[in-house]
Amino acid sequence: MIKLENVRKSYGVKDNQTEVLKGVSLDIEDGDFAVILGPSGSGKSTLLNVASGLERPDSGKVLYSRENIAVLSDKQLTEFRRKNIGFIFQQYYLLPNLNVDKNVKMGAELASNGNYAEAINALGLSEKRNKFPHELSGGEQQRVSVARALAKMPSALFLDEPTGALDEATGRQVLDYIGKLQGEFEFTVIMVTHNTNIADMAKTVIRMNSGKIIEQYRNSSQKSAYEIGW
Repeated sequence: MIKLENVRKSYGVKDNQTEVLKGVSLDIEDGDFAVILGPSGSGKSTLLNVASGLERPDSGKVLYSRENIAVLSDKQLTEFRRKNIGFIFQQYYLLPNLNVDKNVKMGAELASNGNYAEAINALGLSEKRNKFPHELSGGEQQRVSVARALAKMPSALFLDEPTGALDEATGRQVLDYIGKLQGEFEFTVIMVTHNTNIADMAKTVIRMNSGKIIEQYRNSSQKSAYEIGW
């Protein structure tokens, strides 16, 4: 379980700080598919960064199976992320001088996973493995970033607007891959998105506004990427 207890986070200098997270508490069960919704500036991306260990809270706890990662040293926190966390962002962050195979292999090596080809095949990229990022479409590059994240075999996958730069057809395809792989490997998914339709894919929906969670509920059923609106 991922558990946040009274988490606060501010940005800015001492006399001019903006509190972005205002005492947020949250429980995410292992194997959950959680979607975080909210307007720009609501704190949802900061919540994602704090929950994943990319940023530290100013106060409060971030618990993974009762281990508070907020108090780990920088070295310990880096090692924790390396072993447990996968990230997918709106920007693909692929290394331009490496082909698909080596970009994905780089992610796998972080977790000492020698069977990274499984991730390439699962994302339908087997025929593209020798291509370089500039030779791929936007959707293909995003699928490579998904494969790289999953090659780490993470226990939790964090996604920040993964379809924000994609057209509808490509966005649905990427979400379909993520949904199917999550069902197969049972890792936890926590996704931030502006697209409220994607919430229909989730088990848990979290709505934020002004640095607070204003609503959290469970869907009675989950829709596939091709069943949701857009």
